[in-house]
Amino acid sequence: MASRPDGDVWNIVDNDVESQHYGRNFKFDFSYISSEKNKDVVKDYIWQNYRVRNISLNTLYTYLNSYLMRFFGFVENENKELSELSNADIDRYVSLLHATISKRTRKPLGYQSQKKTLDAVKGLIRWCQLHRPNDVPMIEIFTGNEYIGVNRKLKIDFIPDDVVAQINEALKTEKNPYLKCGIIILQSTGMRIGDLLKLRIDCIKPHLISGYTIEWTQHKGHKDKPPMPVRSECVAAIEKLVEITSELRDEADEKDKDTLMIWRVPVGKGAGKVMPISQKTFGTVWFDKFIKDNNIKDANGDYYNLTSHQFRRTLGTDMLSKGTNINVIQQVLGHSDPSVTKRFYADVKDKERAEVFKSVGVIGNINQIQSSVFDNVSEFEWFKANKDKGACMCDGYCTKPVVDGKICDRLIKRQKCYTCSRYITTPEYLEAHKQHLANLEKQLEEGAIYGEHYAEHFIPTIEVLKVIIERLEGLQNGN
Repeated sequence: MASRPDGDVWNIVDNDVESQHYGRNFKFDFSYISSEKNKDVVKDYIWQNYRVRNISLNTLYTYLNSYLMRFFGFVENENKELSELSNADIDRYVSLLHATISKRTRKPLGYQSQKKTLDAVKGLIRWCQLHRPNDVPMIEIFTGNEYIGVNRKLKIDFIPDDVVAQINEALKTEKNPYLKCGIIILQSTGMRIGDLLKLRIDCIKPHLISGYTIEWTQHKGHKDKPPMPVRSECVAAIEKLVEITSELRDEADEKDKDTLMIWRVPVGKGAGKVMPISQKTFGTVWFDKFIKDNNIKDANGDYYNLTSHQFRRTLGTDMLSKGTNINVIQQVLGHSDPSVTKRFYADVKDKERAEVFKSVGVIGNINQIQSSVFDNVSEFEWFKANKDKGACMCDGYCTKPVVDGKICDRLIKRQKCYTCSRYITTPEYLEAHKQHLANLEKQLEEGAIYGEHYAEHFIPTIEVLKVIIERLEGLQNGN
């Protein structure tokens, strides 16, 4: 293995021909870290992850210049070495993240940004515990529940149907062929934006059964994607891009001649040159313009915050909603194993069920349940008197087991009541919920349930259980 570069500034060129950042020079500047000891630790961490673990230069660059820069600003303000950090320091850092304003949005850091920042710090500390144990605290400084997010709504990242309709209507008159065709390809394949912008002009292949397939290199994980059947709209979009870029190829660099998404840069540093389209241009500048020009808005009347990855989520949830086998979805989306697919694409695209996820009954201390939960005072009085008897179930309580003199069928059949607004559960049932979740996930992993029933009943239960467990853990930990 090559030795670690000298000095505080490293210039490393990405020489991986399959990388979406091939040929880019990454400048790693460690000079912002004053402590020589801390600086040496970070240098080792970056270099070893690059040379041994093959973490991409772009990822490591982001770690150094965003997540770790933010953290070491805090550490040095505290005048501490990494080895001197305590749990109290981490608590203060989390509080700082809560109050941090993003330079890009000029708004407080979102939940995910805060969590990613802390996760990067955890990654550094965990690595040091294995490779440089003397340079980090000997005691555990993370509690594991810094970002439990008890009151956070379940985030559903697929594009709502009404927004999809607006997007497709706008595409009919869209004058930017790269954007128009690119969105059609994203909708059809669920590929990542980096893979879209690295597509080759010969990616479409004829197929005797399906008509056409598309082939591409999946740059995350550096592996070729198996041929995937595609609709005629996707084929037409790619053929259109090949047509409009054909005259540009003579002027492109040798490495870019077969890249599908090339254009003549109109302004800026590369003005006049024929180059591949950047992620920033396609996924930020063009997306923002597209949304505003076409007045595409969400349910609240705000401009929809469109990202390229949402097309991926939308394809996954659409397939799942139609009863597609989880292993098929795994192959289409290029996940390394089904557990990844299960974790990220298990929220079925159903508005009513999505609402259930946001509010799964009442979760809290049984002795603090308020009368507002009940329709009238008599129901509340009955519940207080019977909470340890008739209202008690194996995993919670029912606030209304009898309606018009008839006992609820769910209660009689001992069915799970997670999606019922009359259901209450508390931390004393946490282990029961965890065990039920583990059993369901095992069945999911083994592929025991398929088809429509799989989509309609099995996975939604898993997702509701995750929400319940997350909230109960938060309550148990005093959050």
